[in-house]
Amino acid sequence: MNISTAVVLAAGEGTRLRPLTHNRPKPMLPAADQPILQHVLDALVEAGMQEIILVVGYRKERVQEHFGSHYRSTPLTYVTQDKQLGSGHALLQARTAVDGPHVVVNGDKLIDGGSVSRVVDAFDDDTISMAVVDRSNASQYGVVKLDGEQVTELQEKPDTDEHRLINAGVYAFSAEMFETIEETPRRDGELILSDAITEQIGHGDVRAVRIDGLWADATYPWDLLHVANEVFERGRVGTTTQDDGLWVDEDASVHETAVLQPPVVVGPDCEVGPSAVVGPNVSLAENTTIGANVTLERAVIDSDCRIGHGSTVVDAVLGQDVDLGVNVTVPGGPGDVRVGNEMFESQRLGAVLADRVRAVGNVAFEPGTLVGTGASIETGATVDGLVGAQTEVVR
Repeated sequence: MNISTAVVLAAGEGTRLRPLTHNRPKPMLPAADQPILQHVLDALVEAGMQEIILVVGYRKERVQEHFGSHYRSTPLTYVTQDKQLGSGHALLQARTAVDGPHVVVNGDKLIDGGSVSRVVDAFDDDTISMAVVDRSNASQYGVVKLDGEQVTELQEKPDTDEHRLINAGVYAFSAEMFETIEETPRRDGELILSDAITEQIGHGDVRAVRIDGLWADATYPWDLLHVANEVFERGRVGTTTQDDGLWVDEDASVHETAVLQPPVVVGPDCEVGPSAVVGPNVSLAENTTIGANVTLERAVIDSDCRIGHGSTVVDAVLGQDVDLGVNVTVPGGPGDVRVGNEMFESQRLGAVLADRVRAVGNVAFEPGTLVGTGASIETGATVDGLVGAQTEVVR
């Protein structure tokens, strides 16, 4: 059956990705040189969607201002989930904008157009179709159990890794799914989309579609480094000019003595200075300046950043408008990282610096450091652990 309408669930904050989500929702975090949500919209356009409804909520203006009313000539309609009351509740907000069968995807997980098309092709009016993907860490997401193509159970947080199929978050529904969601019991005050799907499983109405294309998710800040690697491997970066794993925008400037070690993407209006060594696994978003003799490896650098001469940045994620002075050092992981009340040991993470962080010069970041929005770090300081937003750190 032909489906031409898609609903994107993009209202969530992504609390486990703080401090990066202090100013923007998770779907707007970088997947290499583009927002995660931009990759999702690319996949829907490639799959032939002619209308896309975006369910927005937290920091919704960041989504609306970035994408506007159209994406690649496809009209975008925005509906708002004012309170975060679950994924099912989010989908219900799109009810008045949807007429007939539709695709539903998560706005914070990378997918490709081929996977969306396969889910659409498997759909009929009497059956939900949903994508499943094989992952060794399925217990982190919950697993999908099958009997042939029929989904028999959605199991949250299994005790073993015996099952490897997870819900990929790509669905094709009929319009009747809205009624099913409304009739689904709330859980802790929330309407959960997977609970509504479970209601349909009991009737034998849910068909699994195995996909093996692009699928990547960032749960914690260091996951953005893995997401960038997936983008590199699939060649799905925003800059189209590619040469043996190097994507350098025509409006970028790379000094003749600089060394780019693939994979690397250098976005528009970026500048890479003399004798800088960039890569492997580095993405530079637009209008970023890399000084002379800088070393960058396995790093996601968002737009409008400055990294001063002689600095070393490894295993790091930098938000927008981060300014690092001369001889700043992020030596890389492993390090212990505190996220909320949880401690994650030996993660391969040098540091996460949220938007508008300033480090004057000769600053050292210990592995696993998280620095909040607008923090200021004075000359010669050593930074460790969690630094709050707008904090001033002195030597």
